[in-house]
Amino acid sequence: MAAGGAIDQAIQVFARLPGLGPRSARRLVLHLLKRRETLLAPLIAVLSGLENGVCVCRECGTLDSANPCGICADQGRDHGLICVVEVVSDLWALERTRAFRGVYHVLGGTLSALEGVGPDDLSISALVVRACLPGVREIILALNATIDGQTTAHVVTDRLAGTGVAVSRLAQGVPLGGELDYLDDGTLTAALKARRPL
Repeated sequence: MAAGGAIDQAIQVFARLPGLGPRSARRLVLHLLKRRETLLAPLIAVLSGLENGVCVCRECGTLDSANPCGICADQGRDHGLICVVEVVSDLWALERTRAFRGVYHVLGGTLSALEGVGPDDLSISALVVRACLPGVREIILALNATIDGQTTAHVVTDRLAGTGVAVSRLAQGVPLGGELDYLDDGTLTAALKARRPL
């Protein structure tokens, strides 16, 4: 490239972000440089704040500016109900619904033989410790309906077996407003198996 070293470095860094390749990163860097005052300076300040002001919650594993996070510190939430998610973005998705008033536990991913992720690479042991705390009644597994997600759910369920805490999982099947003709075979099969009386 004919650009200078700092520009090349910025393009290389942005190109590593999900959804951006080298061409998109180049356009982004050029746009930021054209708008230094309104975009580049605020972005630098925000990124600095992310680096220095965000930590991992010692209780649930989410990201927040406080430790414990705002959810874990909220005494208005039901701390006897723990919803287990794979990653922080799953927690955020559930929080957007405003339907869950318990607390969370972020595993940090799923088990994956292909990627070399085993039980010790996830925060399953910390979940078992939390499940043994007084007042914990139920663990809800909100893991993705993938092979890795289901494998992780089985391992987590096995590890929680001796705690005496109820373990449940999110319902699976036909989404609200979904048309049967557009659903995949796996979703239809899960919906048939999880049917309920009316």
